[in-house]
Amino acid sequence: MKKIGVSTIVLLFFLLICKTDEPAYSWGFYAHKKINRMAVFTLPEGMIGFYKQHLDYITEHAVDPDKRRYVNPDEASRHYIDMDRYGKYAFDSIPHKWNAAIKKYTEDTLKAHGIVPWYIEKMMNRLTEAFRQENLDLILHYSADIGHYIADSHVPLHTTSNYNGQFTNQRGIHGFWESRIPELKSEGYDYWVGKAKYIDKPIEKAWSSVKASNAALDSVLRLESELNARYSPDKKYSFENRGQTMIKVYSYEYTNEYNIMLNGMVERRMRGAIITVGSMWYTAWVNAGKPDLIKFNEKDISDSLKQFLKTEEQLKIDNVKDIKGHSD
Repeated sequence: MKKIGVSTIVLLFFLLICKTDEPAYSWGFYAHKKINRMAVFTLPEGMIGFYKQHLDYITEHAVDPDKRRYVNPDEASRHYIDMDRYGKYAFDSIPHKWNAAIKKYTEDTLKAHGIVPWYIEKMMNRLTEAFRQENLDLILHYSADIGHYIADSHVPLHTTSNYNGQFTNQRGIHGFWESRIPELKSEGYDYWVGKAKYIDKPIEKAWSSVKASNAALDSVLRLESELNARYSPDKKYSFENRGQTMIKVYSYEYTNEYNIMLNGMVERRMRGAIITVGSMWYTAWVNAGKPDLIKFNEKDISDSLKQFLKTEEQLKIDNVKDIKGHSD
């Protein structure tokens, strides 16, 4: 099989997202990695040493769930929930417990409209059990993964079927809000969010994150629509070099103006994600009985996990053309 260079993979991934009507499901690789990385520094003594030792893993593998969408048809629904599919008063009608929600709507219906809050709870249970078993591989794997899903729950456009503005003539707003703005603005964000705190009911916290995201949705769409009305296409977009390719992007001027109109929303949602990720990690550790993580100081992930990650990456490359909604 012909080898594919890293730059080619990155470019192909970007182009595929731009071509499809499927949501990108991601803050963008940069933001996801930043959220997981900064969450480590919210942790207390007894945890922070372990997580700092594995900071590169926690950071780099923050994007693994997005890569899995290439090979796992069940993955996509774990990143969002379309609240508008459940009526005007959805937050009052959807059961927060998974079994109760299945009983009311059926599992197929839930998966069709997204399951992110319930999947966060499922990942919390898995991480707690990994701590209880003192399994280094699983602690790191589930820590990185749950950080991704929590971050996605903090994105307003992950709470609506109009995820990419396709119903409001705003196609492209998904990547604009969660990738382009952080790309240009996040170096100036304040990432100090305080210390992780114990969460009594993780499922309620997950729902709280979704609710706060959904409450911001109207502003995300309305403000961009107002801004668009004031800009001609030649001012709204510009072209940038990515590797050896020139690509169309939202201009710096347009992005800066939208960020100002949002009044720090993207930064607030990133900060909220960071403290929630750290607090979920901490809660799982406490619920597992606060196992001693110092014993892992001289250990690295197993060869089997390394091989799994290598295989997963290769599967993503081999199956790029098979993603639903994507074309060559």
